[in-house]
Amino acid sequence: MADVQNDAWWYCLKHNTVEHGAGCPNRERMGPYPDEATAARALGIAAERNDAWDSDEEEDRW
Repeated sequence: MADVQNDAWWYCLKHNTVEHGAGCPNRERMGPYPDEATAARALGIAAERNDAWDSDEEEDRW
């Protein structure tokens, strides 16, 4: 089994950069992601998911 820490892509929240493999502590980054391009979109992906969850919660209230 591959070591996710060393083989995956991450988005570092401390440095606002994409990291490959071991880097900043996991508590300071988002991921893992399958590739660099997806990791670079980490904040956008999180925003899209939050919007979708907010919409679902709105629908559930009614």
